[in-house]
Amino acid sequence: MATMTLRMSEADAELARKFAAFEGKSFSDFARDAIFEKIEDACDLQELRDAVAEDSGERFGQAQVLAELGL
Repeated sequence: MATMTLRMSEADAELARKFAAFEGKSFSDFARDAIFEKIEDACDLQELRDAVAEDSGERFGQAQVLAELGL
C-alpha cells in the first residue's frame, strides 16, 4: 500500500483531525474518502457537460413516459 504525505498548517490539520473523529473515521480514511469524492464529483460534472452538449432539447411529459412504459 502506498503512503502519501499531506502538508498543511497545524490549524488546518487540527480541524481535519477533529472532523475525521466527528465522522468516526481515522484521518487516513477521511482523507482517502475526500479525495475519491472529489474525483467522483469531477467525473459526474464531465458526464453532465457531455449530456448537455448532446441534448436535443426534446422533452417528454409524464403521460408520455407512462404510456411508453405501458403503465
